[in-house]
Amino acid sequence: MVKKQTVWLLTMLSLLIVLSVYYMTSPDNGEMAFIQDTELEQAASEGEMNGENADDTVISQVSTDELFAAVRLEMKNKRDKMEEQLNAVMASTTATIQEKAEATEKLDSLQDKRSKEAILEKTISAGVPYEDVLVRAEENTVHVTVKANELSKSQTREIMQMVSDEFGDIPVDVKFQPTK
Repeated sequence: MVKKQTVWLLTMLSLLIVLSVYYMTSPDNGEMAFIQDTELEQAASEGEMNGENADDTVISQVSTDELFAAVRLEMKNKRDKMEEQLNAVMASTTATIQEKAEATEKLDSLQDKRSKEAILEKTISAGVPYEDVLVRAEENTVHVTVKANELSKSQTREIMQMVSDEFGDIPVDVKFQPTK
């Protein structure tokens, strides 16, 4: 238990240091704008109303390196916490056999999801040399964001096919983030 608390504390301190350095070095005095998915959908529908092509959505004006790093860090912390909880259930003396089996299954699923995301990021980057690719697999959707100034429909279809090959029949959300 002490090791888990130490790891958690070090992770939080690392996050604090990274965010502090970012805040101190950001040119806009640390003002960041994160766009929620509902705001993205609203912006996309407004783009359609204005006659713009909203099939490929630009998701934010924050530096793509910072955005990708922040999303990756948030995903990692969230999954690490979930993994810690599942490991605690598996190590618990009060948990039933069924609860331990479910925890083991969820842990395997989480590790499988991480592996598939990493494979997809490398595969997509290798196909068309994007500067960066971010794959986030959720319960019922896989979100793919590529760092590129534009994304053609054929590139979008190719990415969707790669995701389908790796994850099976699941909805795929493909977006691009322009480079600066």
